[in-house]
Amino acid sequence: MFRSGASRGLLRSLNTSTTPGLKATSSPARQQLRSQLCTLSRRPQVLSVAKPLAPQTLALARWASTERPTVDKVDTKREDAIRSHEIKPTPETVTPSSSSVSAPVSMSTSAVDSEEAEPDMMGGIRSDLQTIRDTFSLQEVPRQAYYMGMAGVLPYAATAMTTVYCAFEIGHAADTGTGVFVSEKTAESLLHIVEPLQVGYGAVILSFLGAIHWGLEWAKFGGTQGYPRYMIGVISTAVAWPTLLLPVEYALITQFLAFNFLYYTDTRAKTRGWAPHWYGVYRFVLTFVVGASIVVSLIGRGRIADRIDKPPGVADRIRAFQGGSQETQIVEEEEARRKFLAEEDDEEEEDDEE
Repeated sequence: MFRSGASRGLLRSLNTSTTPGLKATSSPARQQLRSQLCTLSRRPQVLSVAKPLAPQTLALARWASTERPTVDKVDTKREDAIRSHEIKPTPETVTPSSSSVSAPVSMSTSAVDSEEAEPDMMGGIRSDLQTIRDTFSLQEVPRQAYYMGMAGVLPYAATAMTTVYCAFEIGHAADTGTGVFVSEKTAESLLHIVEPLQVGYGAVILSFLGAIHWGLEWAKFGGTQGYPRYMIGVISTAVAWPTLLLPVEYALITQFLAFNFLYYTDTRAKTRGWAPHWYGVYRFVLTFVVGASIVVSLIGRGRIADRIDKPPGVADRIRAFQGGSQETQIVEEEEARRKFLAEEDDEEEEDDEE
């Protein structure tokens, strides 16, 4: 039925009427919905095709062809000016090494050397050792204060070494039956003498360190602080001297804590400007020596704690003194009563004889 001319004309008219509609839908409104980010295989060529010779491109081409000077054109005036300039000789600046050319260094060789150079594995340890050396050198501390401070801690270190020596002698005597240089009884007696000296000297050092702040307050170093600075000396003394009434182990531990707390206080005082700037490092070294001495003493005494007799403390002596006085009074009263009874018996015998 579609072979007739009328039907073909009808189909042709339908095609011509629907084609513009399809073209209209594929016009700019349809193109805006398309993504040109990932679907294009090459850069957009719309502008270059529509305007192959833009005004800017024409201007650049005109400048390159007319206004730019040619490369092979020689500036004769500049050349004449340079030619007429006379170079003055300066022989004093010429040296044997200035006219010589050193051998070029290969970049590959230097790169290989830098790669083959091994890292310094001991660099961190050397840095730490240098820090320790700078700390204990005390270069900023006045020499007089340095010498007096180190001399002050030497007796404390000596008592600690004596405690270790006595502990060694007592331990050796317990293992072999005899000491190396002295007997066990002599070492124990020496130990009982050294321990009160160490505790008492520690109390003196703590009191002295606290009294330094009183002197700084009277000198008005860092201004007048009043009670906060005075209390440092009061508290250190109040903690130091009661340790004489404690057993040796507890006394040394208490003094160790007191020394560290006082070091912290002195460091804070230095930070606040209450003490010289070098006082913190100075106190660190002294506290290190004293603290190490206390630790050594505790270790030495701990090895022989079960082999020696406990020496009588101050409290034991006070109790013994009080008990002894009462016993003496009782004995005296008993003797007086016996004497009185004896006298009465004598008088009765005399009366009987008469």
